[in-house]
Order: sequence, then C-alpha cells, then structure tokens
Amino acid sequence: MFTINLFPHLRRIVTARAASFAFLLFAVGLLLLTPAHGETIKSQKHSFTVDTITSGLNHPWSLVFLPDASMLISERNGGLKHVSKDHVVTSVKGLPDKLNYSGQGGLLGLALSPDFKTSRKIYLAYAEKGNYRKSGTSVISATLDESTSTNTKTLSNITQIFQQYPKVAGGRHYGGRLLATEQHLYIALGDRGNRDKAQQNDTHIGTLVRLNLDGSIPFNNPFLSDPTSKPEIFSFGHRNIQGMTLDNDGATLWTHEHGPQGGDELNLMESGTNYGWPTITYGVNYVTGSSIGQGTAAEGMAQPVEYWVPSIAPSGLEMVRGNAFPNWQGDLLLGSLKFGLLVRVEIDDEQGKYVVAQEKLLDGKFGRIRDVAEGPDGLIYLLTDSSDGALLRLSPTPMK
Repeated sequence: MFTINLFPHLRRIVTARAASFAFLLFAVGLLLLTPAHGETIKSQKHSFTVDTITSGLNHPWSLVFLPDASMLISERNGGLKHVSKDHVVTSVKGLPDKLNYSGQGGLLGLALSPDFKTSRKIYLAYAEKGNYRKSGTSVISATLDESTSTNTKTLSNITQIFQQYPKVAGGRHYGGRLLATEQHLYIALGDRGNRDKAQQNDTHIGTLVRLNLDGSIPFNNPFLSDPTSKPEIFSFGHRNIQGMTLDNDGATLWTHEHGPQGGDELNLMESGTNYGWPTITYGVNYVTGSSIGQGTAAEGMAQPVEYWVPSIAPSGLEMVRGNAFPNWQGDLLLGSLKFGLLVRVEIDDEQGKYVVAQEKLLDGKFGRIRDVAEGPDGLIYLLTDSSDGALLRLSPTPMK
C-alpha cells in the first residue's frame, strides 16, 4: 500500500498564489495613487486631456487650493478630505456636529481666508439641523491645524459666524457656495422650497449674504438701515445659487443659480438688487409646464446676463486667469449636473460684460460636474457628483 504526501505540494501552490495575490494588490495600490490618463478632447480653442487624480469621494461638493498646492474637498455626507500634492487623500478631523445630510443638504461650500498663510483660517458652509426636523444653511470659521509628526489635520477654534433665519422643513435649495475676498465673505443661499419668501427680506431665504471676514456686518450693506430687512442681505430674489466667482477685474461678482423647469441664470451681482424670483423667471413649473409669476421681466428687477432653457443645472463657477489655457483667459467655466457638461462661456469685456459665445464640453463622459476650480498651476480641476466621485484634472495639449 502506497501513501502520497500531498501537503508540501499544496503548500507550494498556496504560497505561490498568495504571493501573486499580494503582488496584484500592490499593483492595484500603485494604480490608485497614479492619475489615470484619459483621451484627448478637442475644443474650439484648446485640446486637452482629462486625468483622474483620485476617486472614491462621497458626493464631493467644493474644492479649494491651499498655498502649498494641496487641496481641501468637502463631501456632502460630512467628510472633509485633504489631497496632498502627491495626491494622497486623508480625512480632516473635527467637523461640526448637527450636520443635516439629507436631500440636497450636508457639508457644502469651502473658502480660505485671504490671510490663510498666517491664520490658517477656513470657512465651511453646511446644512445645520434644527428642531422639529427643520434645517438651514450655516457657516463656521475654523483653524486648520496640522500635526507633522502624525500627518493629521484637525479643525480647531470653530466659530459659528452665520445661521440662516429661519430654519425650515424640507431638504431643497440650501445654496451653500462661499466666496472670500480681501474684505468680505459672500454666502450664497437658496429659497429652501419657499419661493415667495425670496421676495421678503425679513428672512435670509433666497438671498446672497455679505459679511465681514470676522462675521460682523459691513457698514455699507444695502439694507442695514431698514428695520424690516435682515442686515446681512446683499441681494435677493434668488432661487438657488450654485456658483460664485470674482471676475478677473477683482471687483465684479458673478453667480449662477438654478431655475425651475428651464430658466437657469447667470448673473452679475449688484448691491441691493432684486433678481426677480419667483416674480419673474424664464422657467416654468415642473410637470404641468404652467407659468410662474408675472412673466420674464418686471420693473425694478434685474435681468440675467444669460439663461438656459432647457435647464443645464449649473454647479461650480470659475473665471480662467492663468496661462495654461491662454485662449480661455477671461472665460467663465461652469459645470452641469443635468448633462455632465463643462460649459465655457465667453465674455465680452469691451462693450460691457455680456455673453458672446458658449461651448459645451465633456458630453456626459464623466458624470455630473459639481465644482470647477483653477489650480495654482493654471490647470482646471473638476469634481464629479456621485457616491464614487472623482477629482479630475484638465491639461492642455497641442492643437492638431
């Protein structure tokens, strides 16, 4: 009777396969840390490639660059990610509690204080829980602390500098974009599904708010002396502002906002101005297609610089400043949630600021575009909105 000992042979097979599996995991890890290079896309004025810098982000919402060219990215579920220059992603600790992550709410806009290099101060907008299942947009300032020994980043000195009044039920139209200039912090808000209140300045609903960088109220805010209006209001009559940027002149403020069914708007912001919602709009009611308000124009209400019918659901807004895309300098770039587009809007500065051309790029290949930012390298960075959201980078290539 013969017996054969198979165990040494099996051990060799298992060991070899384990080593192969370990190598495979290592190779996958390297791929995850290396930008994925995409196809070359040709536009009217530039050809460019789209590279995936990182993925696995949970509905990323806002992107800002730090002075060392690293990035902060907010995730709507309440996460705040730091992306190093080498594209290593880590979580920032110390985020605010009472976050209302439901509907369109969650952790939203980010902005750096202009003195960030010395103060390390950042601003964060989020949907804050209130009583009786109500919520509203709030803004905090915080210090971004860094431990070099543990390679961790934490928020400290958290100070609440704004709370939308009143908090209301429902999960729509929080606005949430932030913009910090040398003197002021602008806070974009939405109508929270209460459209008529956008014409009533005794609340913050449907307004653009302007504060000093410390959260105090500027002395020249337009409604400061009106006892029936909220003193923080800079402009009103907005449905849901989703993009905000400064013009290259350093003074002009651009925003865009969602319309209902049709009627998304691109606007130039002016102090004390009524932008019309819901009294005037180029959109109609969902489903029924019935008219809203009094039509498309009314005395004392501003007209948009541009509007979109059908809606593109714009999100994120940046004016090109750098030299990497010289033929795009002075153009506005905005994302489209509905069609997965990057929209380039060409502006005429000589005869007044108005739109002379548009170009729609990407054609939905990368999904919903939530935010657009120009990096210190002049390249264009995008966030895609999904549970497996990505950070994309656009790099110019020679035109053929």
